[in-house]
Order: sequence, then structure tokens, then C-alpha cells
Amino acid sequence: MARYITISLDKRGVSCRAVLLDAEAPRTCKAVWNALPQSGSAYHAKYARNEVYTLVPPFAEPKPGRENPTVTPIPGDVCYFGFEAWEIGNPAYGYDDDSEAHSDQGATDLAIFYGRNNLLINGDAGWVPGNVFATIVEGLPEMAAAAQDLWLRGVEGETLSFSRSE
Repeated sequence: MARYITISLDKRGVSCRAVLLDAEAPRTCKAVWNALPQSGSAYHAKYARNEVYTLVPPFAEPKPGRENPTVTPIPGDVCYFGFEAWEIGNPAYGYDDDSEAHSDQGATDLAIFYGRNNLLINGDAGWVPGNVFATIVEGLPEMAAAAQDLWLRGVEGETLSFSRSE
């Protein structure tokens, strides 16, 4: 039976629904599902283009490892990234000192992609593959419009939340 999650930009009051890709990414789906709900400050990507994400404390033990990876996510992809502390703490990335990016434990990045032509490469680290663990099946146009608003007007005070859905 298919499992679904709801992903929301809380301040903007916009949500979408995604189906978990249990067959393609079973370890990642299990880790995320068992850790829900998750919520944190919303960020719009600088490098990857059409991406909105949040950083939360690591929640998977053991980490799921690489499965169903991509460096070219398409609109509707929902991805998991596990980062060590040294990978995202560079001041050039613009995270506040108290954000998850500066945690000694590292961070988990939960991301949605809302447009085409994304490329997951970082000038400091090189390729940054993400595990595609879900696909948005409802509400992508509305989420894309809200994500574009984040890019144009800023992310301050916005949260990105992930929860189980019926």
C-alpha cells in the first residue's frame, strides 16, 4: 500500500502531497517515515536552482546510505541528503551560527525540487547526490509558486514541514 507525506511552507499556507518511493529507496523511506514529523527553517538553494529545503538534526541510525541517487533532480522530486558537520558549515553558505548547518552532529537536508534544470554540484565539495525518496503527486504548481516567492521575497520566518499524510 502506498504511503504519503504532506510537505508545507507553513507561513505561506501552501502544501503538497508526495508518495514515498518504497520500492526504489526503502532504507531512506523507512528512516524518513519513522522520523516524521520534521520541520525547520526553509531555505532556497543558491547552487541547485529550483530547490527549497530545510536542515534538521540527523535522525537515521544507521544512515540509509546512497540509494536511488540523483544529481539532476526533476520537478516533484523529494530528496534526502545526509551531511557531516564539515560539509556545510562554510560561512559563505550564509547559515546563521545557530542553524543546524553548524551542528557538531552534521545535518539532514530534506528538499523538494519544483522546476527543471537542477544540478547538484557545490563549488567546495563537487557533486552532491541526493536520495530521491518521494515524488510530489498533488499541489506541485502551488508549491512551485510559493517557492518562487521565497526566492524573490526571502525565506525569513518561513518553515518547511514534513508530516505523514492519509
